[in-house]
Amino acid sequence: MIRAELDRSFMETKRNKLLWEVVSTRMREMGYNRSAEQCKCKWKNLFTRYKGCETMEEEAMRQQFPFYNEMQTIFSARMQSMLLSESEGGAKRKAVQLSSDEEEDIMEEKELEKSSVKKKKQGKASGAAGSSTSNSIKEVLEDFMRQQIEMEMQWREAFDARENERRSKEMEWRQKMEALENERLLMDQRWYEREEQRRIREEARAEKRDALITALLNKLRREDHHM
Repeated sequence: MIRAELDRSFMETKRNKLLWEVVSTRMREMGYNRSAEQCKCKWKNLFTRYKGCETMEEEAMRQQFPFYNEMQTIFSARMQSMLLSESEGGAKRKAVQLSSDEEEDIMEEKELEKSSVKKKKQGKASGAAGSSTSNSIKEVLEDFMRQQIEMEMQWREAFDARENERRSKEMEWRQKMEALENERLLMDQRWYEREEQRRIREEARAEKRDALITALLNKLRREDHHM
């Protein structure tokens, strides 16, 4: 999400070190302690897995890479921005614009492909030895993808655990607030009951006082009448 918000800045500069520091800082603000290098490595892994989904079936793709839709949204937004720039008279750009980090990944992948092709040619010359080398590269790539999937699963499990902990703390806080509110209502009710009892006692005393005064006045009148 943070990388998507900064995608335009990543596309406009070739030196992205400071931008990855910004990503790292915003991650820390959200409670995730990740260095700039870790954030960059995570994005490269996501980009590599996103490219690997191009030839997959939709169901298999979603099982292997649950963040495909988010990545697709980022690259679709890039394409729209590129088309808008061209329609406004801007300079022509590549069919799919890439950040400097992603271009590095493409170059590394091309180098890997060149190395693989070279090894395949050597394999044709050396027979069985070349076949073994090709299998070895395939095993390394498969092991790499398996490790990436395991890292992704571990990250998601850690995220779910933190989310559950946050929800638990939030529920506990709400329960405390409800208990305090109930206690306040109970105290208000008790105060109201005490005030009502006091008012009743004062009214009773006032009635007795009035009755006593009335009796005294009547007595005085009778005495005056007899005199």
